[in-house]
Amino acid sequence: MVIEIDSGSGFCFGVTRAIERAEEILRSGEHLNCLGDIVHNGIECERLHNMGLRTIEHKDLHEMHNTSVLLRAHGEPPSTYQIAQQNGITIYDATCPVVLALQKRIKDKYLELVKSGRQGSIVIFGKKGHAEVLGLLGQTEGTAIVIERPQDAENLDFSHDIFLYSQTTKSLDEFHVIIDYCQKHISPDATFQSYDTICRQVANRMKHICEFATLHDVILFVSGAKSSNGKILYEACKEHNPDSYLIERPEEIETSWLAGANNVGICGATSTPKWLMEQVAGYINSTIIPSIR
Repeated sequence: MVIEIDSGSGFCFGVTRAIERAEEILRSGEHLNCLGDIVHNGIECERLHNMGLRTIEHKDLHEMHNTSVLLRAHGEPPSTYQIAQQNGITIYDATCPVVLALQKRIKDKYLELVKSGRQGSIVIFGKKGHAEVLGLLGQTEGTAIVIERPQDAENLDFSHDIFLYSQTTKSLDEFHVIIDYCQKHISPDATFQSYDTICRQVANRMKHICEFATLHDVILFVSGAKSSNGKILYEACKEHNPDSYLIERPEEIETSWLAGANNVGICGATSTPKWLMEQVAGYINSTIIPSIR
């Protein structure tokens, strides 16, 4: 049985940067809290927890004073920085540079609209309640409109200006569907502008992972249960290869999945560590293959 780990899977740049920053601080001996799970992968969070990283929630931030808090790659709204400043909290900002640039663009547009007094809507294509989207909403003091699917664009008010942005990890194809719909329905007296803010490192994975799925008898997709990106990529794998299975850890693999397979592909989300995919490969070699023989 040939086992191949997808070279294009694993942490995106923003997640890698945040985890390396956390490890650096923890190795120095400093006590460190992370606002929310540093990455949507329970096993990686366990590893960092064992190094001393403590995960806190936003409600905890209000009660904390004179400590250190890491902001993960997803980014935060302005209110988080204000609370930290009031409470004497040291912030280590590991927000992904791509997300930071998007936050600035949305804030600049919001301030421009406020200053001009124009009637218009800032629209964000993203998942409601997602950490990145909450950070983007905060740039507009919560006034932006969030749409989760192309169909949601039907509910927009096209009589006023619309300025469309996207969460960095959303589907590029769906974003273009929304753009086309808005262009066709915007009032002649209103302006429609769209800004392509999707991270290409993430967007390009869809095509790659679909091709990878077709090259193997069986696909093992490794992802944490909380990963939105993982759910989307796994569904794409399943569509191109029905013998695709979603797992969080090696022990979840069922021997029957691999019986009769000549080759197995292992891939994962942008929140899946490479070392975990390698662990899956090792488990297949040490436990699954001997039991099949």
